[in-house]
Amino acid sequence: MKRRAFVLATLALAACSRGSGKEKKLRVVSLSPSTTEVMFAIGAGGLLVGRSRYCDFPKEAAALPVVGGYADPNVEAIVALAPTLVVGARGPAGPVLEEGLRAHGIDTFFPETESLDGITRMIVELGRRVGHEAEAKRVAEDIEDKRKALAEKATKLPRRRVLFVFDAAPIVVAGPGSFPDELVRLAGGENVITRGGAYPTIGLEHLLALDPDVLLDGASDMRATKSLRERVEGAPGWRELRAVQKGQIHFVGSDVLRPGPRIADGLLTVARAIHGDTFKP
Repeated sequence: MKRRAFVLATLALAACSRGSGKEKKLRVVSLSPSTTEVMFAIGAGGLLVGRSRYCDFPKEAAALPVVGGYADPNVEAIVALAPTLVVGARGPAGPVLEEGLRAHGIDTFFPETESLDGITRMIVELGRRVGHEAEAKRVAEDIEDKRKALAEKATKLPRRRVLFVFDAAPIVVAGPGSFPDELVRLAGGENVITRGGAYPTIGLEHLLALDPDVLLDGASDMRATKSLRERVEGAPGWRELRAVQKGQIHFVGSDVLRPGPRIADGLLTVARAIHGDTFKP
């Protein structure tokens, strides 16, 4: 009888232990705007307890404590929030950050998102990790449906030669293997940069030789003092480009280029910049 009571008590304690493990509340810190947006888009925003200084969408994110930036996260500030999971884009902090967080018993998720497929995989996997997999799959499927519809229409339009510019001094552009390069191709453009890596720096002579039909401005945002158009319209070399002479410099906001749930909107923005505002998916 005593043995049976002991066994029952042991089983009860084990059940309680398993139950308390399951009930452990998820606490998530997001170190990139894209993963913060995903959390809210899949209905998991309430699990966030911290963010990077660049996480500014949706507006509810502003209420979260800041734990540093993309390249300089504050590990002490992160640990102080007692997260169970830290997520973000794969960035400059790299493996050292992940190892430091894991040493504190914190799980991490820093996926590769340098392609549309990578973005949708990230959304679904993040949803799985935070218990919102069904919602995440719906978001990913919506992105894929919009991508297919837009790409199909873009194939019927003339391909224009495009240069995606991220800085004018030095001239930093999107190259093959980069996420913006994929957007240009899906949107019916031809990236004039065919070598040099994902984000190469090119010289003025190379720029003149390329002479693209369209310049996409990824160098300006709301904090910039001057747009790319203002910086290059009268500048030596730049002013000789056909895109500058014909006024084909189009701003593409950095917000819609984030590798997250709004990326289908970003693809549409790129398509309209290349083909005109009448482009509709």
